[in-house]
Amino acid sequence: MKNPQFKGLAGHILIGLDDLGLRWFTATVLLICAGFIGWRFKSFRPVNLSILALLALNFVVGITKIYIGRTKPRLSVDVLFANGMSYPSGHASNALVCWGLLAYLIYRYTNRAPFQGINLYPIVGLITFIVFMVSLIRNTHWFSDLLGGVFIGGALLVAIIAIDRFIPSKKQPS
Repeated sequence: MKNPQFKGLAGHILIGLDDLGLRWFTATVLLICAGFIGWRFKSFRPVNLSILALLALNFVVGITKIYIGRTKPRLSVDVLFANGMSYPSGHASNALVCWGLLAYLIYRYTNRAPFQGINLYPIVGLITFIVFMVSLIRNTHWFSDLLGGVFIGGALLVAIIAIDRFIPSKKQPS
């Protein structure tokens, strides 16, 4: 099955929604916002966490893509170890890690009461779901590629948050 061709407004909307998981876009937004949060609270920690998350994400997803080598759905054949770059989905993992870390940084640095940050998590889930569905509609990833991307992104996000919570900081609320 070839990739469906979406023209006009539908095509622009789908590409725009797909960009919510695009590496350069998510990383740029995350680093700019982390820089602003760090400047506002006089701490390099948000930027350091963001850089750590981006490096870990690109390393883990990149190594996994190279090792698994799964072909894209547009080839109409699912082959592993064929020098493909389909599994796991970088878009899905980028969306979850970058938007999730941004939500966490906003929550963590606004001195909110416990669990008020949960209000941002549905937005992160919605963005990740949208990226997931657009990739399926556009036939750019297999379902399992996207699911693997979400699992890897979720694991990395939890690890980054755990690192932040484990290492104390004087300029950060406890």
